[in-house]
Formats: sequence, C-alpha cells, structure tokens
Amino acid sequence: MIYWQLFIAHFVPNLLGYGGGPATIPLLEHEVVDRYGWFTTQEYSEIVALGNGLPGPIATKMAAYIGFDQGGILGAFVATFATVAPSLMLLLMLLGILMKYKESPAVKKLTKVVRPTIAVLLGLMTYDFFFDSYSGIGVVHTTILIIVGYVLLEVRKISPTIVVLAALIYGAVFLGGY
Repeated sequence: MIYWQLFIAHFVPNLLGYGGGPATIPLLEHEVVDRYGWFTTQEYSEIVALGNGLPGPIATKMAAYIGFDQGGILGAFVATFATVAPSLMLLLMLLGILMKYKESPAVKKLTKVVRPTIAVLLGLMTYDFFFDSYSGIGVVHTTILIIVGYVLLEVRKISPTIVVLAALIYGAVFLGGY
C-alpha cells in the first residue's frame, strides 16, 4: 500500500505542476504533509532546503528522499519514477505537437498566466515555512538565519549547499535543544 501511496503522492503533483520542480513543491507538500502526514511542515521545509542545495532537478531528489524514508530503496525508485512519469508520458505522446506549436502565441500566453500562479503558491509555502520557523525557534534565530542566508546566497553568491550546511551547523550549535 505504501508504494501505491508514494506513486500517487508524486505522480499527481508532477502531472499538475506545470513549470517543473519548483511548481510541484507546494503540491507535493500538500500530499506528504497534509494528505498522508508523513512529514511536518518543518521537516518538509528541510527536505526542500537539502534538495535545493544538491545538484540536479529538485523534484527527483526530493522524491528519492521521501520514497526512501517511507519505503526504502524500492520506495525511492517508485517515487522517483512517479515524478518523471508524467513528463515522460507527455513527451512520448505529444512530442510532435509540442514541436509544431512551441512558438504559438496561445502557448506563450498560457505560460504568462501560469507563472504568477506558481509565484503565489511558492510565496504561500514560504510564509508557512517562515511561520513554523518563527514559532519553533523564535524571532532572533529566524531573523539571523534569514539575513545571513540572504547575504550568503544573493550578495556573496555562495553555493546553496554550503549555506544549507552552515544553517545545519548553526542549528546544531545554537538550537540543539529544539
């Protein structure tokens, strides 16, 4: 039963998540946090952070982690396959049509409409992550992590992997009791 749940939990968000991995993150959160209760919002935010820090597509890295956590190696395979299956099926079925209409004004207009929706979903997820962090570790630690993370990522252009590792070390040293 867990393998079927892993398949559905990853297939549906990736089927509906037009725009790639980042578009599926809030949809996947609904499945693994709200629907199945496998993780808390805070745990899910940590999965997103780790997945974002590693090279490669975020959706497949998250799927492998979630699948392995819930169903071992077979679970990781099932979740990863379910993540790429919608794209694989669509590419196989619609490759000719996609190549014919990729420059169509209607397709470009659809993309312009979908992008703000994805931005709103990501914004809501960010708010949830912030609220959980704020209520869990307090305003001082949350502010420090946000400011230092921003400076390291956006100003200093340090790799997200290093920033995530630094945040983990900060948490281990200063927040060990939480």
